[in-house]
Amino acid sequence: MTAFQLDAQAKVIVQGATGRMGRRHSELMKQYGTRIVGGIAGASARREDSDVTLFDHCADAVAATDATVSITLVPPMDVLAAVTEALDAGIRCIVSPSEGMPVRDALIAYARVKEHGAIWVGPSTPGLAIPNRMKLGFIPDVSLSPGPLGVMSKSGTLSYEVCFRLARRGVGQSTWIGVGGDPVKGLRFAELLPYFQQDAATRAVLVLGEIGGSEEEELAAEMIRLSFSKPVFVLLAGASAPEGVTMGHAGALVQGGRGSIHSKMSALREAGAAVFTSIESLVDGVTRSDV
Repeated sequence: MTAFQLDAQAKVIVQGATGRMGRRHSELMKQYGTRIVGGIAGASARREDSDVTLFDHCADAVAATDATVSITLVPPMDVLAAVTEALDAGIRCIVSPSEGMPVRDALIAYARVKEHGAIWVGPSTPGLAIPNRMKLGFIPDVSLSPGPLGVMSKSGTLSYEVCFRLARRGVGQSTWIGVGGDPVKGLRFAELLPYFQQDAATRAVLVLGEIGGSEEEELAAEMIRLSFSKPVFVLLAGASAPEGVTMGHAGALVQGGRGSIHSKMSALREAGAAVFTSIESLVDGVTRSDV
């Protein structure tokens, strides 16, 4: 995939625009300021219920609107087909909020996205946003506020709560990106560092991670490799989770020594990050800093 980029003025189409979630969130995203220029309707869709211009296929929508971004508000079993159709139409960035996408489908989608040199955010992502400018997904407006923090998170719910508390204390976000908690996904934490490094609006980075998987260790290694120059604050959820119990995201798997709370904390602190294990301590730590 290409390096992550985000244009607040990008033209966006909604795949699944006539479904219940598609209709509701198309309206909410438009109200927030996102340039929703069209939607893709199913063959039996009730077109009169839609507030956006509807097309039969992504290729038709792209040809008519020059859209470069798509959000796939479709059931999990339909995400692969939606991603494939968007890529074939020339879409450059795809956001997939659906939870429960089959792992095999995600592997195929990832390979196709990489072949096309596109960007895929998700699956199982709450979306992404540039506060007061654009929003793709389900991020609540009450948690969004312009500010200096570049946010990347595995968990939607955790990010809503943390960013809401920080916003109430005067610390908002430059860009907010939910990478999702699935084991196979488009963007991973480490791939977002170059974006935040060059983004003038970002003075510090907030990472909301969890036990399981290796993304946090990968992030730490990339911070060291890039000599990342901005402060990094990390909250790791699941520090008290019992061993051997299935819980949390599909990607929250501890394998060998990697993925444990101790492995992540050690790697991130060695890379220079400030690591916290509770929301209260993180919020206090960020608000006491000079960001």
